[in-house]
Amino acid sequence: MGIPHGALDHLVTVPRTNKRVMALFICGYVAVAVGAVLAILKWNVFGFQLVVLMSLVHFGIGDSAFLNELDRLKGLTTSRLPTAFVFLAFGAVPVVIPLINSSSTSALAEVNSSLINWHQGFDNELGLIVQALLLIAVLALVATKRFRDVIDLCLLAGLAIFTPPLIAFATYFGCWHAMRHTARLSLVLPQSQRDYQAQHAVKAFLSAVIPGTPALIGSFVVAAGLWLSGSIEKSFFWFLLTIVWALTVPHMIVTAKLDRSALQK
Repeated sequence: MGIPHGALDHLVTVPRTNKRVMALFICGYVAVAVGAVLAILKWNVFGFQLVVLMSLVHFGIGDSAFLNELDRLKGLTTSRLPTAFVFLAFGAVPVVIPLINSSSTSALAEVNSSLINWHQGFDNELGLIVQALLLIAVLALVATKRFRDVIDLCLLAGLAIFTPPLIAFATYFGCWHAMRHTARLSLVLPQSQRDYQAQHAVKAFLSAVIPGTPALIGSFVVAAGLWLSGSIEKSFFWFLLTIVWALTVPHMIVTAKLDRSALQK
């Protein structure tokens, strides 16, 4: 469910009326993704470590930008978001905690056995760092009286700690990150803006969802086909995940402009 939100990158980056610019953008987007695929396939562990770091940064900045946009829409100026603490905690908790969970070993083994020790034996240290970031972020949010955000962060921590790693990340990615990113897209997509101005909040959100529906359907078709066939080769599964991870690179680059704009408001 979370993958299709990146299918709208071109709609918020380049004007749809300029076909030449759109074509160049798509070619560049694909070229960056292909380069990332080749890099991850060549340097498995290092590539995965970079994916983890990029995901942490992307998710953390995304949540910070979302909260800033929410503050702006509500006209909230008395309780400024402690961005640095929020960025680090909201990014590290859903990414690092599931991956250092001992239960993730079997999942990583099914993908690529060389990834099992991706943390190079520093799993306990990483856990302590994330716990410290979580505690500091909670204290900073309490100090700025942002209690709703404290609840959000505690919910994320509970999800990451008490649920199996794959379920934790899938739930976060599909029902948290993708939803918040899509909500932010509704602020910049023309049709969503028109719906929002007409006081049609649900239609505004759907206008940001519908363009990515083909990608959503395609994802389910591919997943169902692989599951029904019952013959998923480990190497093929690894290749599919590599493609998904590689798409994070151009997606993160493209959304940086949107994130920067939100964080400066």
